Amino acid sequence: MNDDRLADRVCLPHYPRSGRYDARWTVDNEMGPHALWLLEWLAPALGLADLPPGARVLDLGCGRAMTSVFLAREYGVQVVAADLWIDADDNAVRIAEAGVGDLVLPMRVEAHALPFAAGTFDAIVSVDAYQYFGTADLYLPTLARLLKPGGRIGVVMPALREELADGEVPEHLRQWWEPDFACFHTAGWWRRHWSRSGAVEVEAADWQPDGWRDWLLWSEVVAEASTDDFHVGMAARNAALVRADQGRTLGFVRVVGRRA
Repeated sequence: MNDDRLADRVCLPHYPRSGRYDARWTVDNEMGPHALWLLEWLAPALGLADLPPGARVLDLGCGRAMTSVFLAREYGVQVVAADLWIDADDNAVRIAEAGVGDLVLPMRVEAHALPFAAGTFDAIVSVDAYQYFGTADLYLPTLARLLKPGGRIGVVMPALREELADGEVPEHLRQWWEPDFACFHTAGWWRRHWSRSGAVEVEAADWQPDGWRDWLLWSEVVAEASTDDFHVGMAARNAALVRADQGRTLGFVRVVGRRA
């Protein structure tokens, strides 16, 4: 797929900010669903545009730092780009090439061992990562203490439209289902999980209408356009999964909470 056709396929009217980023760059640095699209959907609920220039934001599970670059460019905030899987030196190169080296600090850290003082951040963001560590009952209170009073945490992640009865996987998805999908839950589940923690006031917990269509489109694009065999295979498998489901079971949710 040439770059012009690639750009045409991924520049969507409902993601105007994301459409300004080089499509080849997003494909080369993807690690799953389109992280910039998900962050752009999260941004209004999280109130990112209301943050003052220079506000401090933790981008938790940032992957190859695309979301951190986006936060710095679009909102002028200072970002800690924190990830366990990607080396900080690798992310530093991408961040510098994107022209935001003065705003984004890459770190390789584990989500349960964050080396920050209480009240460090004005906001915390996590895109397609929080489900892997945030289902534990005691995790959110530990994380929320890093926020200033009144600061918000916002996450967006793959999710279920309805909780699976007795954990029973729908027949049409069984051939693709993986044990890791046990961390997928509904918007209602996440609202209850966050509310009972007492760490934040939940301001939003909702399902993305037709989010599965974006997931399918992006998976098909990556399967065709990526030069990385692993990501081609993963994207093709995701495309088959989402195509078979047609939004009956899988999609995305966003959850936003404010620290008192």
